[in-house]
Amino acid sequence: MSVEILDSATIIDFVEDEEAFNSSVEAHFAHLDTNHDGTLSYAEMLTELQSLRVFDTHFGIDIKVEPEEVGATYGALFLQFDHNLNGAVDVQEFKAETKRMMLAVANGLGFLPVQMVLEQDSLLKTAVERELTKIVA
Repeated sequence: MSVEILDSATIIDFVEDEEAFNSSVEAHFAHLDTNHDGTLSYAEMLTELQSLRVFDTHFGIDIKVEPEEVGATYGALFLQFDHNLNGAVDVQEFKAETKRMMLAVANGLGFLPVQMVLEQDSLLKTAVERELTKIVA
C-alpha cells in the first residue's frame, strides 16, 4: 500500500484512455482468473471484493457484522459484475462494471485532490502511476 494524491481527473483520464484502461483491466482480470477458464467465479472474485473494504472500521470503531450480512453483501457485489446472471463474470462484464465503479469514485472525489491509501496492484494506483508518467515525460 502507498499514500497517493488522487483526483477525479486522474481517474477519468485513465478510464477514457481505452488502450491503457483495457490493458490494465484485462491484466487484472487474468490475475484473478486463477483457473484460466476466461471467467471469474464468485470464489475467484472474493478477494477482489474484499479489497473494496466494505466492512472496515469506521473512525477507529470496530463494527461487528454478522456472517450472513457479510455473505449477502459480497453476493450482491458479485451480482453487480455478473450482468447476465450466469454465475460467472466474463472480461467484458468485468470491464464494464470496473469502468462504472471507477467513474463513480471519480464523481465522489470531485475536482479537489485528496490523499488516499491505495493497494499496490489496484487500478486506482495504476491511474496515479499513469498520470505521474505523463508529468515526468
